[in-house]
Amino acid sequence: MRFRTDLKNIRTFSKLTAALNSLERIAWLRLDDDTVRFTVIPDTGSQVWASLSAELIFDNYHLQSAEANNTINLELPLGPLQRALKSASGSNQANLRLTKRDGVPMLSMTIHTMTKDGAQDTRSGGGGQFGGGGGRGHARVSGHGYDEDLDPFDDAAELFPQESLELTMKREREKVITQDIPVRVLHPDSVELIMQPKVREPDVYIQLPPLLQLKAISDRFTKLALTTATTGGTRAAGASQNPKLELSANMHGSLRLRLVTETLDITSVWDKLENPELDPAQLIVPMNEHPSTIFKDAGANKWATVRVDGKDWSRVLSVGRLEGRVIACFTDEHALILYVYVPHFDDSSSEDVVTYYVTSYST
Repeated sequence: MRFRTDLKNIRTFSKLTAALNSLERIAWLRLDDDTVRFTVIPDTGSQVWASLSAELIFDNYHLQSAEANNTINLELPLGPLQRALKSASGSNQANLRLTKRDGVPMLSMTIHTMTKDGAQDTRSGGGGQFGGGGGRGHARVSGHGYDEDLDPFDDAAELFPQESLELTMKREREKVITQDIPVRVLHPDSVELIMQPKVREPDVYIQLPPLLQLKAISDRFTKLALTTATTGGTRAAGASQNPKLELSANMHGSLRLRLVTETLDITSVWDKLENPELDPAQLIVPMNEHPSTIFKDAGANKWATVRVDGKDWSRVLSVGRLEGRVIACFTDEHALILYVYVPHFDDSSSEDVVTYYVTSYST
């Protein structure tokens, strides 16, 4: 079993790892000849299934195992990976390989950076071969039509002020850092039963506004709910400790975020969002019978609604740091799925997808 690769797009890789780490400390990493898959399944809260082409984050990718497509399954701690990627940010080169240390499987990241030694400044005090001190020099050239006592720079003293010579010498040297990340190599049989959740066809498809904007307002609502639930310094139990936010969308470009408590009812609405067109070839029912068509025909007052945990929703929205477009799929009163499209910065026509299955709650 072998795995070795150079890293590229480290900034994107680091942002993805940070987003996953906000939901769970451990991820299942599945490597094969073409694809890198990260799966996060917390005991409670939203799940993530990230399927990336290997070329998005890896270069000179070498993989070998006895399984089909050279598949390797690893249990990977996200915190150490995030710290290693942070160290690799701005490096000249970084690579990752599967190895062992004292019999323990490790992902070993080797990072090459250039550091500068302290600067040495040499300043001329006006002596040496470049002339005397600060007084005037005198040309002593005769027989060539010049006045021997004429200083050629005398009239331009204001334009050519005398300056000291500064020599700055900096030496660069290579610094090599190795970060070891302990992993568990998983047997194929142990991961066969891990499958993505199945939900019925969504009722509404809509492109979300910028996630960091949506996160700021969602966090404000959650904080407000927690504040109003506090009475005499003692926070109410149950739902008030985990406030639920109501998310709704329609097929006419509107998204609604709502907080309802015993004392509050506040709403924020986004309009003129895009409802993506579906590909009829990918549907299991005719387009005119699809739930989204039925919702669209019902008008702008027909909303698909889900309820999410405010704290879990905030962690989900941290994926906004990837700066890709996000399509939300609402199954009314049942489920919310987010498709986060991660752009390839060296190929604008290519995208990979990170899928979030957001936990939803009944009223």
